[in-house]
Amino acid sequence: MKDNMVVYNTLTRTKEAFEPLNPPFVGLYVCGPTVYSDVHLGNCRTFISFDLIYRYLLHLGYKVRYVRNITDAGHLEGDRDEGEDKFAKKARLEQLEPMEIVQKYTLGFHDVLRLFNTLPPSIEPTATGHISEQIEMIKQIIKNGYGYEVNGTVYFDVEKYSKEYNYSILTNRQLEDLLENTRALGGQDEKRGRLDFALWIKAKPEHIMNWPSPWSVGFPGWHIECSAMSSKYLGEQFDIHGGGMDLAATHHTNEIAQSQACNHTTPARYWMHTNMLTVNGTRMSKSMGNGFLPGELFTGNHPLLNHGYSPMAVRFFMLQAHYRSTLDFSNEALEASEKGFRRLMASVTLLDKLKASETTSEFNLAELSDSCYAAMNDDFNSPVLLAELFEASRFINSVYDGKSTISSADLDSLRKLMNDFVFDVLGLTEEGNQTEDMGKLMELIISLRSEAKATKDYATSDKIRNALQAIGIQLKDNKEETSWSKL
Repeated sequence: MKDNMVVYNTLTRTKEAFEPLNPPFVGLYVCGPTVYSDVHLGNCRTFISFDLIYRYLLHLGYKVRYVRNITDAGHLEGDRDEGEDKFAKKARLEQLEPMEIVQKYTLGFHDVLRLFNTLPPSIEPTATGHISEQIEMIKQIIKNGYGYEVNGTVYFDVEKYSKEYNYSILTNRQLEDLLENTRALGGQDEKRGRLDFALWIKAKPEHIMNWPSPWSVGFPGWHIECSAMSSKYLGEQFDIHGGGMDLAATHHTNEIAQSQACNHTTPARYWMHTNMLTVNGTRMSKSMGNGFLPGELFTGNHPLLNHGYSPMAVRFFMLQAHYRSTLDFSNEALEASEKGFRRLMASVTLLDKLKASETTSEFNLAELSDSCYAAMNDDFNSPVLLAELFEASRFINSVYDGKSTISSADLDSLRKLMNDFVFDVLGLTEEGNQTEDMGKLMELIISLRSEAKATKDYATSDKIRNALQAIGIQLKDNKEETSWSKL
């Protein structure tokens, strides 16, 4: 196990040593999707980023309890407790029961993440499955003096909380600025303060999803679900809480306040947020017409795409940017990632074909290993890790071409290192039956070309090589065999 892992701590805006944890246990909570529509790429980036973090912690030897919730209740159209319930609205439009909507989009979410080769979380709790825990937490917040009930709805008293704690500790914003930027909303007359948010909302007669509570027949506010479920499965304070950066200002800020008010402790020691996606330098959004669903990205069925891109090429593309950096989608960037992914996987395939030398290696494997761990220990820096793996890739090609040598012990170490970081940590994988079928087809083509060379039919041999190169496939000959890779 490596020491001195470093993670970005949003609470202090500094890098701090991520040691000591609760060895060997790590509690990781990530805000999951609200399942009333198809998962969008911003969600995918967040979950691929935390899949990388989860994988690396497992690789280091930690026992990780990864909790990722499903929001299937209590989500209104606005963050300030106004608007129509999104599940009920979708159910009415599609003429389905709300839980049919939940099931449909939960399964779709799982299908998409499976294509991206993400590991499932240890626990995936739902808001509707934890109503009683949310009610009990609200009771405690009221008992501790930070919640109040008005006409069946329970609000969190932000002004009172702010007199004792720093409400905006996560974003470092001034409370006065928050108040000035908060517009007046319907139902505001019920609240003591403009920043107060709902812990429990009394349901209107037409509201479909509701539950009994000590205050009214209603439903929980959006923020309370994560506080209740994270404390149930990870304890009152755990190690890492994550999500998209759009959650920091409201959702995560309110989570901290709720947990502090209930349990007298901040819920997480480290807060980690993924950055936004842009398209050709413009923020990705449905209203701008530049938002992609994963299916559109895979098929190329979108006016901004030249063609479809495989899930692994997209995963590789996302890993080329640090999770806290803006990630810009363009056809040029995706096509470059597609080629980079193929080059890396081709070099991994060559590992089994390398011949060990009796002489010493011409590459410092210990230094490569240290550099790979250093990259991941520095706030899970996947772009730097990929750069180190491409250095290894160049050496692999050099050994295959007979230009460099590697000892038997170093070859075993290199195979393990590439397997550990390419497959186990980065979560990349060969692309299924299509890759296998392509391999069989190429074996046949290479065999036909070898027969042509054996009979000195060099015109046919060159014709095969040039035709393959024209469609993006490169042949590489050495003394013993011919290998192929996509350009």
